[in-house]
Amino acid sequence: MRTSARLNVLRAAALAGATVILPYGAGADEPPKPSGFDFYVLALSWSPTFCASAKAAGNRDQCGDGKRYGLVVHGLWPQNERGYPENCPTNQPRRVPDKLERTLFDIMPSMGLIGHQWRKHGTCSGLSQMDYFALTRAAYERIRIPDTLKAAEKTMTVDVDAIETQFTRANAGLSRQALAITCERGKLSEIRVCLTPELAFRDCPAIDAQACSLPSVTVPPAR
Repeated sequence: MRTSARLNVLRAAALAGATVILPYGAGADEPPKPSGFDFYVLALSWSPTFCASAKAAGNRDQCGDGKRYGLVVHGLWPQNERGYPENCPTNQPRRVPDKLERTLFDIMPSMGLIGHQWRKHGTCSGLSQMDYFALTRAAYERIRIPDTLKAAEKTMTVDVDAIETQFTRANAGLSRQALAITCERGKLSEIRVCLTPELAFRDCPAIDAQACSLPSVTVPPAR
């Protein structure tokens, strides 16, 4: 499938509110080549930790009564080997339309977050809004979440090393040097995965160095 055709399918799926998994990789079509950055970081946030923090105040989309999410997309970040571009000039609108935002709520349940991620990071991707968020969904679908996190129904204390092992075992080709488990006040905060522009796993020493320095973290329940 050619790039334009692939993105057209993802666009149509997004507008219909459906999820379509079209992984990039060897023998498959590739997304548009980036300019001005080297790779992507897919940041997956552990929603219960975020929702227990002061930063979640007023975020009813993600943290309101009855809302229960586990790992959700924080963002897809264009990244350089050192540092990253942000808030780039673009001919795209700064505001993300509500209709597009709502198609992302199953993986990114916050209008404020979606808009912020587009302005800070998406504008540096060289993609249109629709294509950037289609690629964000494709990156999310690229990752297999270990069953232990999918079924986190009670508070757990887990070794950071064990979380890394679970992710590398669940995702063929993912190395420990291609991800970082981050923490906040002793709780699991994020899983950050480094991806090539073609959404293949790749090592990233600078991101790996951001990993939690604690031997273990608390994982609040997802539901």
